[in-house]
Amino acid sequence: MNGYYPSRIICLTEETTETLYRLGEQDRIVGISGFTVRPPQARKEKPKVSAFIDADIEKIIALKPDLVIGYSDIQANIAQQLIAKGITVWINNYRSIDGILSMMVQLGALVGKQHEAITLVDNIKRTLDAMAEESRKWKIRPKVYFEEWYDPLISGSQWVSELIELAGGIDIYRDNAIQALAKGRIIADPEDVVDKNPDIILASWCGKMVKKDKIISRPQWDKISAVKNNAIYEIKSPLILQPGPAAVTDGVREIVEIVRRWVTLKK
Repeated sequence: MNGYYPSRIICLTEETTETLYRLGEQDRIVGISGFTVRPPQARKEKPKVSAFIDADIEKIIALKPDLVIGYSDIQANIAQQLIAKGITVWINNYRSIDGILSMMVQLGALVGKQHEAITLVDNIKRTLDAMAEESRKWKIRPKVYFEEWYDPLISGSQWVSELIELAGGIDIYRDNAIQALAKGRIIADPEDVVDKNPDIILASWCGKMVKKDKIISRPQWDKISAVKNNAIYEIKSPLILQPGPAAVTDGVREIVEIVRRWVTLKK
């Protein structure tokens, strides 16, 4: 490996791990998040050194990384501890589709694979553009409620909201999506969802299996069109809640299929 590029990288979240695998640079990774499930082989091949807000600092130091990559201000404390130990840290803080694609290109540049990363991102962008072009032709668009957590109710983050809109849906909580932290996206009154009356409910309960009966049994929720028409769908959290390749490939494809099915039934 060229000595100018980091050769011992620790990824504190899944999206950078997946990006490096997609670029064929997985040999540079010496540690990953314990929440990593994509790609599956990463869990078998790489030591787990962190959760999301916590990390085993001593284990990280023992692995002698020349770069640690984290995500958002929630990992600021981990970053601070590592920086104090003399370790180079890169913390991403994006929330949008454009941010996801930019991260992938920047990470590619950091490991000497900028051209490959640009090609990867360009291919993803073409697919997203084609999806958006298809959905723009639809004469009707469903109202969509995305539930990231169930107690309290938390709506989707910015990239999720953008993917719903790109797929042809109308995110009923798009105004919440700009809030960086989950606490800014709490829905204080569950009956507000009833009033907004979504046609589709998408749920992804951060690391937990979605229980449909818990959704449909909420007071007054039997009045919601999505509940009446059984238009409630789980999207597995690794596909949509990580701001990386999964969301802009597999995650958005699932949303497109769900919205397309709804539109087809309404024709």
